[in-house]
Amino acid sequence: MSDKRVLIVVTSVGEYESVGYRTGLWLGELTHFWDYLHDAGGTATVASIAGGVVPLDPESLTQEVLNDLDTGTRYADRAFMDLLDHTVAVADVSVDDYDAIYLTGGHGVMFDFPDSPDLARLLREFHEAGKIVSAVCHGPAGLLGAKLGNGDYLIAGRNVTGFSWPEEELAQRADAVPFSLQERLEDRGAVYSFAAQPFAPHVVEDGRLITGQNPGSARPVAEAVLRQLG
Repeated sequence: MSDKRVLIVVTSVGEYESVGYRTGLWLGELTHFWDYLHDAGGTATVASIAGGVVPLDPESLTQEVLNDLDTGTRYADRAFMDLLDHTVAVADVSVDDYDAIYLTGGHGVMFDFPDSPDLARLLREFHEAGKIVSAVCHGPAGLLGAKLGNGDYLIAGRNVTGFSWPEEELAQRADAVPFSLQERLEDRGAVYSFAAQPFAPHVVEDGRLITGQNPGSARPVAEAVLRQLG
């Protein structure tokens, strides 16, 4: 496992377009995956849509959330947090350097993942090279713009999950988000499923496409990715 490398993609957007709330990366969706990968001997590179500094969703920095799976230890780790000040841009990444790609969430991704041609290109290249494409929570928004070489959407006819509309309402962001991720995934032809209990972990594997529903699914997504990587 020590030779496996994962590209982790995060948002560059730190605020909603229509309301004053701040947003960004949901930190635990990075740290839970990162820690599991590194404990298994793998390595990761963090890339963002624009490169440079990554904004953090303030809601992901509450003490309750930081206590989950030791995210607070990473938040206090200067060397780790400095990585989020100097991310590489997705435009400058080569698929040849990685075995898998993982799209994190946080509401910021809804504003820059779907319309990024560079991210869409990367996802197509990972998929067509037979490598793992994975995402969690709002991260599957990045899959919305990804098309195969034949022009079909990558997720058409594929089993996926992502942050559900009931969860969006419970998070009190239904009036702030630009679209319903659940609805948009279905519009692209995906076969969408979600856990009956909001915020319960839920992971869907469809071949080498792996998606998780919510923040609590980040660690299980990492487990699925590493299991497939062998």
